[in-house]
Amino acid sequence: MKSISRRGFLKGLSGTALGLASVSAFGTQVPLLASKERTLSFYNLHTGESMDATYWADGHYIPEVLADVNHLLRDHRSDSSTAMDTRLFDMLHLLQQDLGVNKQFHVISGYRSPETNAKLRQQSKKVAKRSYHMLGKAIDIRLPGVPLKALGSQARALQVGGVGYYQRSNFIHVDVGPVRAWG
Repeated sequence: MKSISRRGFLKGLSGTALGLASVSAFGTQVPLLASKERTLSFYNLHTGESMDATYWADGHYIPEVLADVNHLLRDHRSDSSTAMDTRLFDMLHLLQQDLGVNKQFHVISGYRSPETNAKLRQQSKKVAKRSYHMLGKAIDIRLPGVPLKALGSQARALQVGGVGYYQRSNFIHVDVGPVRAWG
């Protein structure tokens, strides 16, 4: 039987619950995306909005809930949104499982319109010209109660996509692009 990497696993998700197991950051066994439901909790630091979102249940993503999450993760500067990549939500769910926590993600940035990205890029060289935020494939987060270094290390250990560590700004960037790390 051919082994599959976490990256390949997440890329190949077809919406079925799998009974794989992993060792969390604290050494406990946790099922990988094996639950009947996948729930995430978000707090948007810019809009003050929060939500608990069961975005996947009974083997399927829930379009109405995804639409609500997409709205919460919108570009608050332009009030525009996009369909966020569901692999990003699965990565966040997996990250919480591996950390053994069920806390609210504080969102610094979700979707960014090209115009907003261009403005931010003028202010900082750290903003990518072709940011995955513009594609709905990236999110900047922190997880209260979890040290930023631990959050970043665990996200990197997933080997799912890009992970940027921004200690001075107190957040990590995660995306479902190529596996890479910085910061």
